[in-house]
Amino acid sequence: MPNSDVNGGHRPIYESRRYPRDAAWAKLEPLGPEASPGGRPRKTDMRAAMGSILYLLRTAYRWRRLPRDSFPPRSTVYNIFRKVQGAQGSARWRPKAI
Repeated sequence: MPNSDVNGGHRPIYESRRYPRDAAWAKLEPLGPEASPGGRPRKTDMRAAMGSILYLLRTAYRWRRLPRDSFPPRSTVYNIFRKVQGAQGSARWRPKAI
């Protein structure tokens, strides 16, 4: 059972995760969707979200099986995936190439 004193009882903070590694993140970062102009700052750690997408592609898990304790919410990760996929057009994600 998680300690409720850590992070106010919310999901863990993903900044400590180092996946994807720095070299892979340098390739992935430009693929991520830009933050919308105006409005409030983005809460989601894009590195953790992109790592989640790679995890799902590598393991061939379904979106619903994304572990809740290790990654951002699956709906957030899915929305980011769809934005990146739409920006890439017909290009396919290849996690082994990263």
